[in-house]
Formats: sequence, C-alpha cells, structure tokens
Amino acid sequence: MAALGALVKKAWSVRRFVVLLCAPLALVPVLLSLPAKEGRCLYVILLMALYWCTEALPLAVTALLPIVLFPFLGILPSNKVCPQYFLDTNFLFLSGLIMASAIEEWNLHRRIALRVLMLVGVQPARLILGMMLTTSFLSMWLSNTASTAMMLPIANAILKSLFGEKDTSKDMSRENEENQASLQQNKLYTVPTEMQFLASTEDKDLSEEKEISSDALSDLKKEEEYKTNIWKGFLISIPYAASIGGTATLTGTAPNLILLGQLKSYFPECDVVNFGSWFMFAFPLMLIFLLMGWLWISILYGGINLRGWKTKKSNIRVDAEARAKEVIKEDYQKLGPTKFAEQAIFFFFCMFAIMLFSRDPKFIPGWASLFAPGFISDAVTGITIVIILFFFPSQKPSFRWWFDLKAPNTETQPLLTWRKAQETVPWNIILLLGGGFAMAKGCEESGLSVWIGGRLHPLEGVPPPVAVILVTVVIALFTEFASNTATIIIFLPVLAELAIRLKVNPLYLMIPGTIGCSYAFMLPVSTPPNSIAFSSGHLMVKDMARTGLLMNLMGVLLLSLAMNTWAKSIFQLGTFPAWANIHAENATSLVTAVENVTLSALNKI
Repeated sequence: MAALGALVKKAWSVRRFVVLLCAPLALVPVLLSLPAKEGRCLYVILLMALYWCTEALPLAVTALLPIVLFPFLGILPSNKVCPQYFLDTNFLFLSGLIMASAIEEWNLHRRIALRVLMLVGVQPARLILGMMLTTSFLSMWLSNTASTAMMLPIANAILKSLFGEKDTSKDMSRENEENQASLQQNKLYTVPTEMQFLASTEDKDLSEEKEISSDALSDLKKEEEYKTNIWKGFLISIPYAASIGGTATLTGTAPNLILLGQLKSYFPECDVVNFGSWFMFAFPLMLIFLLMGWLWISILYGGINLRGWKTKKSNIRVDAEARAKEVIKEDYQKLGPTKFAEQAIFFFFCMFAIMLFSRDPKFIPGWASLFAPGFISDAVTGITIVIILFFFPSQKPSFRWWFDLKAPNTETQPLLTWRKAQETVPWNIILLLGGGFAMAKGCEESGLSVWIGGRLHPLEGVPPPVAVILVTVVIALFTEFASNTATIIIFLPVLAELAIRLKVNPLYLMIPGTIGCSYAFMLPVSTPPNSIAFSSGHLMVKDMARTGLLMNLMGVLLLSLAMNTWAKSIFQLGTFPAWANIHAENATSLVTAVENVTLSALNKI
C-alpha cells in the first residue's frame, strides 16, 4: 500500500508538471485566432481556468497571474491591475473573516450550537433540523468549512450517546486506529464506520445466539439499519446546511462578494446590491431550501417515517434519546457560565449585522444617508466594528482600578489579538477574490466581454425565465468538479453580456449564477464541507450522489421561483436599468471602433 501511495504521488506530480508546461503552449492558437488584445486576454483567462480546475498551482497563486501576464502582454498596466486585489469588496470580506475569528476565539459559536440543540429536542428528525439550522446560521458569518468542522464533533458525540460505544474485534480495532491516524494527519474528524456498527452485535454469548428467534434477528437487523441510516443523515445534513447558509449574506461565501466586485467593475452605476438588499432576497430562499432539504434528508434516512409515524418507539430508542439529551446538556455545562468576553463578542456581532443591514436597506433611508452620498460603504461599516475588537477588553473593566494606586499595572487582553487574526484569517481567499476582480477588469478594458457578447446571438431568442434555469443548471453542474470561486469568476462576464443581449436586467442572470455556485451537493470533491463529511468513512459516493441530485434539483427550482417573485421587487428586475444601458452603449461604441481599426488594417494590406 505504501508503494502504491508513493506511485500515486509521483503520478500526480508528473501530471502537475505536464499541465504547467503544456497548457501555455496548447493555448497559443487562441492568441492567433482572435483580435490582438481580446485574444491575449482570453489566453490569460483560459490559462487561469485550466490551472484552477486542475490545481496545477495553488488557487491563490494562480490568482496572482494577472499581475504578471496583463502588463507583459499589453492588456493592462500594473497600476490598474494591482489595485483590484484590495478593492472595497475585499475589505468587506476581511471584516467578516476577522469577526469570525473573534467568535471562534471565545467559543461563542459552540455555545450557540449546543443551545439550539437543547431547544429542538433529541428525536433524530429534530436533531437533524437543529444541526442544519445551527450550521446554516454559523455559515452565514463563518466560512462553510469552519462551520462544518465545528459541528461534526458535536454530531459525533450525540450519535455515540444515541448508539453507544462499540466493542470490536482486534482486527476492527486495528483498522479503526489506522483510519483515525490517517484522518488526524489531514486534520479531519472521525466517526465510526458501518462495519463497526455491525461488529457491535458480535459481543453476545453463543448460548444467547442459539436462543434468538428469527423475528428477533429481523428486528435487530432493522435496528442496525436504522442506526446506520440516521448516522448518514446526520453527516450529510451538516455540509449541505453549510453550503445553503453561506448564500444568505454577502460575506457568507466568496462567490457573493465576487458578484458585488464585478458589478462595480462592469456597471459602476449599479447600487441596488448591498448587504441589506441581498439579505432580504437570500435569507427567505435559504430558509425555504433548508426546510425542504431537511424533509428530504429526514425521509430518505429514516428520521421521519411516513408509514409508521404513530408506532410506539422501542425502549432502546427512548433510552438512547435520553442519553443524547444528557450529552448535549453536559457539553453545554462544560462551557461554564457565560463570560464577559462572550457577551461582548455577541454584542459587537449583533452591531455588525444590524449596521450592515441598516446602512442602505433601499425600502427606507438608511443611516448612511446622514453622510455625504457615496462616502460610506459596507466595507467602512464592517471595518469600523472589527477595529474595536482589537482594543476592547476581554475582562470586565473595574473602575476601582483607576483610583487604587497600589493596584498592579497589568495589561488587559483584548477581545482579539492581531497574532490570532493572522493565524486564523484565510488570506488566500482575499487574493483569490482579487484575481477574479483583476480578470474582470482585463475583460472589460480589452474588449473581450464585448467579443463574447457578440458570439451569443443564438441565445437571444431564449425566454428569460428559461435562461435562469439553464444558467443555474450549467453552473451547478460545473461547480461539482471545480472550485465555486473559480467557476463564478469565469462565468460572470459571460452572464453579464448574455443579459445585455437578452435585454434583461443583468442581475436577473448574474444572481442565479452566483448562488448556483454554492449548490454543489453530489460529490465529495465538490466543496470542502462535503470532503470533510465524506472523510468520516461512513458515507459513500452513492449516498451523496443520491441525496445531492434531488438537492440540486430543488435548489434550481427554488432559485428560479425566487428570481421571478420577491427578487423582482427587491432588485427592480422587471425593467432594463439605465446603468446597464450605459454599459451597452459603451460596448457598442467599442465594437464599432474595433471594426474600424480592423478594416483600416485590411485596407493597408
């Protein structure tokens, strides 16, 4: 096995090396087949897309390529490329990441999670609902990966209390130790496997086995199958809830912020998308999808039995649920009384959300209207709150200290230190966002987006509602195999030009494309949360594919419903806006200029 592993690593290294060397050469025909500037920009974009999909380079390193290639190829000067990596949108995302670091530092997220589970009850269907609600809420503010990684140990403890510890044979114990060692190296959480469940039935005496009737064996088999299905339902609900929850806020996941940044690049006059308007649109969609997903998972994995909902529960299940309740209560009590730091973090977290929501909610004047128009953005709001975290004390201040000359002059620890922020903030995501904004700027300045729009004539006859469904399906399928961030960076320019060709509001296609990137439920490799849950060893690919297929379908249909109902009033989707008209007029003039240059060059020849 070690030799096979070494061989796989060598093959992967060779493949990476081949992609790194051959991709630039294979894309040379693109440079020759298009007009000069557009061809060079498309060359860079295809090269980055190839590196992102194959991960020949780390995603953040690939995102830095525009800094090198755009100036060298004459697409954009460096003084226009580099500022794209620290736009207003990047600082909004940074403020969300720093707030998440403070929440994790003081275990506030764990306290919230356990409190919710205590409220919803311990029946399997209710526990799955509690897990999904908690994970989705946390994922609105933390990263999807962090929310999943935090909730899995809690689910693990609850499931062990429901089904008990398993006594296994020596071989099984050895296998378990090897699995745990390998998973711990990858910093992933472990849960018992299906074989360990079945092995628990082997601790009976031989005399007792002979006396067990066929009915008892059948009941025992059903009980083991029930346990296995419930375990699968728990594990699969957590990453799905994280992916759904991340769509509810602008800072919840990177694709949402990429949409905001590219809107500012393509349509500078567009001001209808901000934290408040996005929340009003996406939060109801998240709740409906979460409820539908919970029903589907609970029915599929036995949490809700439609045929036997009136049947009396066995004593074994009643005892197991009582043990689970005690475990949740015990874990909550281990946290101790609520600390001053937790109360302070909760207060600033609420202030963070309320101020972002009320800055400019559109349906009423926000507090930003008290200042000069255009000066206050969501980034200003977010950074203002998180700066306070670096000096606000983590212990309740005492006014006696100021008047007691003998009191020791000890330094008070703030709610968040810069060292902790450095360690926990995923800085690579900020570079990835910047790479996407630089790519969008290159497409706009080079005229590539206009060239792409000119090739979309066959789609002009597609009805807009059908276009929404097609866009969501294509992107949801593509993101099953590629990073959602890379996917939306590639597709958003195309969707913007397609919307202009269809004469519909660009947001009508760009928003479904953005949210569709988060609807990746079918494969373990689709998202990091899926991979973490799958690494537990108790889920199989067919489990995720079977469950995720209907989840994807529900997501596409619910998103289409949302875009054609309440989103129309929030984002004014019923009309072709003036800010899109200006872009269309500029694009037309750019096309005419390009055609004139081409004709004059041909005349000279």
